[in-house]
Amino acid sequence: MNNTNSILAFLQRNRGLLFPAAAASLIFVILVPLPTAMLDLLLLINIMLSTIVLMTVMYLKAPLEFSSFPSLLLAMTLLRLVLNTATTRLILANGAEGTAAAGHVVEAFGFFVAGNSLAVGIIIFLIITVIQFVVITKGATRIAEVAARFTLDGMPGKQMAIDADLNAGTIDEGEARRRRKEISQEADFYGAMDGASKFVRGDAVAGIIITIVNILGGLYVGMVEHGMDVWRCLEVYTKLTIGDGLSSQIPAFILSVGAGMLVTRSTGQTNLGEEVLGQLFAKPVALGLASAFIGVLVLSPLPKIPVIAMAGGCGLMAFFMNQSQTAAASKKVADERARERAKPPKVESHLALDTLELQVGFGLVRLVDRARGGDMLDRIAGIRKQMASELGVLIPSIRIRDNATLDTNTYALLLRGQEIARGEALPDQLMAIDNGLGGERPAGVETREPAFNLKAWWIPAAQRDRAERNNYTVVDASGVLATHLAELLKRHAAELLTRADTQKLLDQLKQHNAALVEEVVPNLLKVGEVQKVLQNLLRERVPIRDLETIVETLGDWAAKTKDAEILTEYARNALARTLCGQYKDDSGVVHCVTLDPATEDYLQGNVQRLEHGSALTIPPNRQADLAGAIRRQVESAAAAAAGGGVVVLCSPQVRVWVRRLIEPLLPQTPVLALNEIVRGVDVQAHGVVTVSPAT
Repeated sequence: MNNTNSILAFLQRNRGLLFPAAAASLIFVILVPLPTAMLDLLLLINIMLSTIVLMTVMYLKAPLEFSSFPSLLLAMTLLRLVLNTATTRLILANGAEGTAAAGHVVEAFGFFVAGNSLAVGIIIFLIITVIQFVVITKGATRIAEVAARFTLDGMPGKQMAIDADLNAGTIDEGEARRRRKEISQEADFYGAMDGASKFVRGDAVAGIIITIVNILGGLYVGMVEHGMDVWRCLEVYTKLTIGDGLSSQIPAFILSVGAGMLVTRSTGQTNLGEEVLGQLFAKPVALGLASAFIGVLVLSPLPKIPVIAMAGGCGLMAFFMNQSQTAAASKKVADERARERAKPPKVESHLALDTLELQVGFGLVRLVDRARGGDMLDRIAGIRKQMASELGVLIPSIRIRDNATLDTNTYALLLRGQEIARGEALPDQLMAIDNGLGGERPAGVETREPAFNLKAWWIPAAQRDRAERNNYTVVDASGVLATHLAELLKRHAAELLTRADTQKLLDQLKQHNAALVEEVVPNLLKVGEVQKVLQNLLRERVPIRDLETIVETLGDWAAKTKDAEILTEYARNALARTLCGQYKDDSGVVHCVTLDPATEDYLQGNVQRLEHGSALTIPPNRQADLAGAIRRQVESAAAAAAGGGVVVLCSPQVRVWVRRLIEPLLPQTPVLALNEIVRGVDVQAHGVVTVSPAT
């Protein structure tokens, strides 16, 4: 035991001498005839080394783990050629003694592997040689050439990437040196493999030539020197030659397969066997289709039992793998959810604030669930398009979520986290709205239409036809919610327009009128100042789609004043045609009430200019009186206009203040200045507001 350990320790200390000693011994094998026992040992060592190389390649994770392979490939190729020389010497010298002349390994390959048939041996030898020469070595050679070229071409880019990572601080100097060394080794490896693969091809060619020479030489030696007849020579020398060829070509074939696998191996985390099996059987669908295809072969003359067994095996594998993958996916999702729940809540998540949020009670969830037939999401998309086409404003996405604290059929709209309105909708019923023309009162629950505060009733769906015959407007719960939402968005459009939205609108305008935008923003006005003008327009529901006209007007007047209110009035004047088109009826008439000159003078005389803007100094009670008088006139005019829209018409100097006075009482009643009525539009006054200052 101690002697064995000593020998192993000696070999471990001097293992660097083994390879040179083995290489030097090749010369000895060429020069000195070997005993058959020694030749048998060397042939078996050749087979063993080839098998070890193949198994080693299969368990590599990266080609560079076997960077000595090119040198080993050359050495083993030389070993086979040397062994061919040694066996040729013994076959030709001792062939007359019988089939054991070159040792038992050659004899076994010549008789057992070849089936004790000369023809079978020749055919097997030719098949192995052709496969090795035409298929494996040719493909491996081409792959090695391409890999070497691509590796060399990619070296500069990889070096630059390493330098960039080093300069960015991603890696340290030691890691950079390691990566550079790895790149250099990779280039050397594929370059060496490109050359070493040529030895494999040459070895295959040499094997064919050596076999032919051995057969011809054996015939000559047997017939001329030993006086053997032709058939006896063919039986002995040809079988020995075929045995010699097979004993050399089979290890060469194994080594060629290893070389091909190595040059086609990509760097991975596992060995080749695990990767191939993991990828080949990763798709249960593929196994299922293969099972179906093999099952169809039962209809052919093929043996039924093997076909059924293979089809069933593939089918079972597909089933169990699908079950396994489904379970693994479910477990992964469950684990991820568990990890998310286990994570401490991020404080930053509480800082996020949705611009718009629609909260619904449990009973209204189905209105926003497409799977349950809800169309609210489509209606919201339509509202956003409508806002863009009518007002020219970009409405942000609306987050929808259920709120258990709300009543079952209640909804609420939040603007930047604050509730601005709420309403109720009954998803199983319809709302019959009184539009002023209704006849018999519907049999239902009385309520108010939330958008315009009109009298309405919730009625069963069966009463729709009856309500419509009585001239009631009938809408479903989604329509009620959508109408209310659209009205709220129009009412708060000014608050929704941010600086970022304004910049987007300017960028869009810049695409076809860059000179205009560059002149005004930022040379004359900042984006925030343009935003304030647009917000003032939206606050009174003036469309800003004609942004080009608005920006041109701002460019004309911004050099004289930066006051947003004054600039807004100039912009309104430029949009006069749009305003008239918005408020005139089908016959082209704008219905209005006006203020008498004394009232306008009273308002104008009580406007005080401040450092930033201006203020109305009328006492609150007088403001209430004036607003009430305007409201009465507007309501009276609306009745006279047969339900048509009514505007308040006044001089430009007091338009802003009239609007501010009536906004709490008449938020939807527009106020126009006289200079905002364009030529060709008729104006019909239905009343004059008169409030004596002394009253």
